[in-house]
Amino acid sequence: MNPSNPPRFTPQGLIPTAEQRAIQLAQNKVSLVDANAGAAKTTTLALRIGEALARNMAPGQILALTFTPEAREVLRRRLMEVGIAQATVERIAVLTFEDFSAWMMDLIDDDGVRQCREARALKDYALQAMDRTGERYAGSVDDLELHTHSLALSRFLDVQQTLKATMALETDVEFLRHEEAAELLDVPLTDYLTTIEYETLRLDGGAGAVFRGPFDATYDLACNLYGGARLAEQFPDYRLVLCDELHDLNEAAFRVLESLIDRPQCYFVGAGDKDQVIHAKLGASDEYLNRRFSERFPKLTRYPLTQTYRHGPHLAYAMAELKQKQVESSLPLRTEIQQVHYASAADCAQRTVAAVRQWKADGHDYDDCAILIRDRHQSMAIENALIEADIDYRTPPMAGYLQRDEILFLRGLLAIALKDFGAVKSEQVRTAIVDAMVAFSEMKFAARSMDNFKQQILKSPDLLGELFLIEDERREGMEASYRDVASEGTKRNVIAALAWLSTVDPALPAATVLSELCTRVQLAATAKRIFVRAYDAGVITKSIDSLLQSAAASGQSLAEFWKAVNAREAFVRRKRDRKSVLIECAANAKGKEFDHVILPFLQDGEFPHPMQPRREEENLFYVAATRARARLTLLSPAEASQRSSFLAQMRLSKSSAAAEAALERNQRTAAQPMQPAGRHYLTASFAEKDEVKALGAKFDIARRAWYVETDRDLAPFSRWLKK
Repeated sequence: MNPSNPPRFTPQGLIPTAEQRAIQLAQNKVSLVDANAGAAKTTTLALRIGEALARNMAPGQILALTFTPEAREVLRRRLMEVGIAQATVERIAVLTFEDFSAWMMDLIDDDGVRQCREARALKDYALQAMDRTGERYAGSVDDLELHTHSLALSRFLDVQQTLKATMALETDVEFLRHEEAAELLDVPLTDYLTTIEYETLRLDGGAGAVFRGPFDATYDLACNLYGGARLAEQFPDYRLVLCDELHDLNEAAFRVLESLIDRPQCYFVGAGDKDQVIHAKLGASDEYLNRRFSERFPKLTRYPLTQTYRHGPHLAYAMAELKQKQVESSLPLRTEIQQVHYASAADCAQRTVAAVRQWKADGHDYDDCAILIRDRHQSMAIENALIEADIDYRTPPMAGYLQRDEILFLRGLLAIALKDFGAVKSEQVRTAIVDAMVAFSEMKFAARSMDNFKQQILKSPDLLGELFLIEDERREGMEASYRDVASEGTKRNVIAALAWLSTVDPALPAATVLSELCTRVQLAATAKRIFVRAYDAGVITKSIDSLLQSAAASGQSLAEFWKAVNAREAFVRRKRDRKSVLIECAANAKGKEFDHVILPFLQDGEFPHPMQPRREEENLFYVAATRARARLTLLSPAEASQRSSFLAQMRLSKSSAAAEAALERNQRTAAQPMQPAGRHYLTASFAEKDEVKALGAKFDIARRAWYVETDRDLAPFSRWLKK
């Protein structure tokens, strides 16, 4: 600490480390914090805000930006937890990039812009854009593929969002043909043309935004700031701007930050972990932390945050080996790293269940446990094993395997053949089945016709088979551009397969029938046409393979398998009084933490995946592993040569030895800690957390320790009071 510049803000319940104190006192124009996972980035930014307030900066002169509403609320909580009064926190602008950008754009657009927070609110606009694309380019553009089913709409919305986040739409393509522009931007031609029409519709031909979807406000503000407008001059007089989770930064958000930092009296502090860059599809890149900030602001100063407050030294040092960087933990916590080996996918699922059961037997709750998978196809065997073990689970936001489009398609075919669509009780699932059947049959219907048919299906489920009696709807004069020999052949294959399926004896083995059905509808080839990225199509193929393996392992007949599938859906959808295990894709777990994390299928060809960039795969594994607090279970093949290379990178034998010494040091240090005024900290272990909580103890998030306020009777806590 610099004696000539002592801190003026003293946080409650937190003794800042030397690294945190340096950031709290930073006086550079631009300060970047290179942080590790669980390193209290948000708490440290709260300290910097507290210091600014203590030095008489007005709350209204501070802007803190996040990328998600969840992160925004966490930062607000951290500000109050370090001792900033709620009334003061409410005067500080803690906003998402979208909220801030929408506010700034209202300065020129007034406040009449419709905000569409969720993708489904954009459906009608997307369909209008597709209609305009068909009208404009019919007969002049080859390979125009316009579909109205949910898969096509979802892909289009993803593509246009990526083009905006990366500012790729601003690329100069004036002298390029449409096909060349789409190739340059690496997006499907139809989606590129539809995006142009969508933006013309959204921006009313240039008059101003009519509506905004997710991330549109940030894109609009970035365009405005770089388009010669003087909007930056109307920004509030922010003297301190902060940004959390800088590893999620994309080009649009970076341009907004540039304009804020360029204000003469503005200081900036941003925190991120370059090893957590996993959202490349949204424009995230480690280039911002590694290069772009340095090029744009060459006098910036970097500060490290090496301490993690999420887990103990064993996991911290393993991650240090994985990423070849310094990671420390001063927690007196033994974070277990368990390695389990399996012989097959089914065995992996069973050993996953065994790990969950052991966690419960050790006295913990199911909802403290998360199974993080590389991608969704891996969950099928695990879900079935959990159902058979009568263990409740949840899968937000990833749909359980029975609700995935490729499985819904096959369920729809079976429902028609067995004349038993009524066995699907959920109206939501019935509607999704119709969407999936249209998508994987590559049929084209007007949106209104689709909605009408869905309503009829909900009233009379036995009408599902009539879907294939309806002629594809094509606008007059556009048949040549819409027609595609392969997609028309898909519908014929499906109709022929249904005719064959209706003659099949339901007593035949389900695996045999389903395998033949997939061959007859040419499901793998269809997936490659529907999903442009080879990786996505591969996930669909693996998902189908998992279903076939499940059917074979069950030994059930087709009729029995059909009943079992619907019974399993009922199990998943039932009301739960008991706490449940989470199954989540690793990419969706960033920003979260769990007491026990299970990582299954750590094998060559799965994680890392050979079709994905190695660096992104390593970052994804790092994110998944660092979600754990108390226990990390790693499941890999029994054959060593088939195991994920990430396991070897952790060098567990080396890192474990160093971690044991660090743990002993941390436990000695914890025996005589500095006690913040007004608190008595406890020595309660992880297993004793429920006991001390029931007695009235509180948890210090920053220090990861339980404490009792001094005005309470300490007698019930005597065995946990630090001597």
